[in-house]
Amino acid sequence: MVNIYQIFIQNITAFLEATVITLKLTSISLLLAMFIGLVIAFFKISKNRILYSIAQLYITVIRGTPLIVQLMFLYFGIIKIVVLPAFWAGTLALAIHAGAYIAEIFRGAIQSINPGQMEAARSLGMSRSLAMKRIIMPQAFKRAVPSLGNQFIIGLKDSSLVAYLGVPEIYGTALYEQASNFMPFETYMVAGMYYLVLVIIFTYLVSKLELKLDVEDGGRVS
Repeated sequence: MVNIYQIFIQNITAFLEATVITLKLTSISLLLAMFIGLVIAFFKISKNRILYSIAQLYITVIRGTPLIVQLMFLYFGIIKIVVLPAFWAGTLALAIHAGAYIAEIFRGAIQSINPGQMEAARSLGMSRSLAMKRIIMPQAFKRAVPSLGNQFIIGLKDSSLVAYLGVPEIYGTALYEQASNFMPFETYMVAGMYYLVLVIIFTYLVSKLELKLDVEDGGRVS
């Protein structure tokens, strides 16, 4: 415990800086993943067979291969086309990975809404896109929040793999510090504490959002 405390104190600045990088990496990649996931979800529920096939192939490949393999494949593929800093290349790779899971979350949430609501909106003169925007998506988003919250937490932990691209986030900082202090167990314990605090904060914020949406909807998420 003494060694863990010493490492925590001695490296507090480095780990705090790494925490900022982790939060930036996670937030940007998840925002991109939300966009990708929404587009792919619409492809998946489309009656256009080409769009459906694109979505199905993307989801199958991403969900069927390990993240670390995707990360390396996409990183080296990206830098062959355009030279990007490891941070941005890693961010894109994480976004592409998370996008497949978020796509399925959105697809399930959209399809869980009673089809009669779309028919009712159409009968009132709304276009399909307007009905989707004003009627279906607000309800679908509420239903998706718990699953999205879980995916955000997974995305936070997945960001640790970007350390293998040389990004000095929390795990990357732990890799560097343990190589110089020769105390890997204690150093990784400190890194784990930082991740645990972030996950607790994320979980709290998601639960508050769920409660807020539930209250605004009269105590029923629909």
